[in-house]
Amino acid sequence: MSKILDSQKNNTHLTSHRSIRKLLKQRWFVVVIALALTGLGAALTGVLFQAGIHVLDNWRLNLLKAAPAWLVLPIMGGLGGLLSSYLISSLAPAASGSGVSHIMAFLRHRAVPMGLRVGLVKLFSGIVAIGSGFPLGPEGPAVQMGGSVAWKMAQLLKAPIAFRRVIVAAGGGAGLAAIFSAPIGGFIYVIEELLNSARPVILLLVVMTTFWADTWADVLQAIGLDRSAGGFDRTLGFQVQREYTHSADFLPIDLGYLIVLGIIIGCLAELYCKYVLTMQIKGKNWFGNQLILKMTLCGVVLGGVYAFLPNEFHHITDLKKIIVEGDIEILMALKIFSILFLSTGLASAAGAPGGLFYPMLILGGSLGIACGGWLETMTGHIPSSYIFAGMGGFVAACSRTPITAMFLAFALTKDLLILKPILITCITSFLIARLFNEHSIYERQIDIDLTQKHL
Repeated sequence: MSKILDSQKNNTHLTSHRSIRKLLKQRWFVVVIALALTGLGAALTGVLFQAGIHVLDNWRLNLLKAAPAWLVLPIMGGLGGLLSSYLISSLAPAASGSGVSHIMAFLRHRAVPMGLRVGLVKLFSGIVAIGSGFPLGPEGPAVQMGGSVAWKMAQLLKAPIAFRRVIVAAGGGAGLAAIFSAPIGGFIYVIEELLNSARPVILLLVVMTTFWADTWADVLQAIGLDRSAGGFDRTLGFQVQREYTHSADFLPIDLGYLIVLGIIIGCLAELYCKYVLTMQIKGKNWFGNQLILKMTLCGVVLGGVYAFLPNEFHHITDLKKIIVEGDIEILMALKIFSILFLSTGLASAAGAPGGLFYPMLILGGSLGIACGGWLETMTGHIPSSYIFAGMGGFVAACSRTPITAMFLAFALTKDLLILKPILITCITSFLIARLFNEHSIYERQIDIDLTQKHL
């Protein structure tokens, strides 16, 4: 029986491959234009998303200078949750949640709403939620928005179903590439997680879309949407964009330390996955489909908690900055890990439109600092790559995509030497996490949604 199923699966893949090749032969120019426009759409929505969050974040932080945090943050969180959830509930219920599992469900032939409406609602509701204080990242919505734009391009092209799946996946990877300025990371994520395919024609389509998105994002940022970011200068042209300048070295003794770090992160990352998934189940059991009530209460609670924390916790980008710079004590690193561990699970349980990759990077980096501090106390030596290795390792363990995680962490520094130590920790944490469960957090989210619908 299994041989028959495998044979049917191989025949389906072969038929899909042929239909894509036929489309490329007959309408190659239209396909190229569609891929370029998909990359542009993914970049535009991603850049607008980040710019919108930046504006709302600054407004919230300026309010904190004029009024006490215990008043501003709960009110902002509650109002943000109310407005964001109202947009989702009234216009596009599919825009709730991280967005990654949404695209994955579509690619697994589930009946999932797609289109520009979902993408636009995700854009505005995500800006409101994250900008008002929900501790989530922009990359999940960017994946869904990129996939939505791609779906519309495929619809206009009247492409076969096989090509629609490929371009939607490529659009999702393009969104990730635009947000992290990591075209290789976005490309690998499509192949490693979304499509699980490495046929040459598919690789070509995906790599074109993700690199187009990264290029468009640099240009859009340079022309005024976000002048503080981007790898394009009007005078000098395209430049290597390093978010952080980091001096790395890799000694033979570091190999063992990086493996140990991977083991620790693999265990804690799986604990984090189970916590987030449990919170999502509890949220649905307690509140059902009352998204507005869930997000409003969650915003008030999160705002109340963060009001009594140091100023660094009021802006998630500040947390990433102090983690990467590494100039904090072990106790502060553990505090960041604990707070973000608990609060992101709460935000995710509420159905807030935000991603988990960004919090995962911070969680992994804080573990890298804490473990590095202990290691230095015991041995007098700490690998210079521990923070970035921790970042990649945590993403790898949660998403079950070690190569993608390596390139997302690498994108912060663009230092080739740091690839090897990051990869060691990523593979180790990935293998350890798989001992507990072979599925990623996103695959399990899909199963939870499917189970809830049948209850």
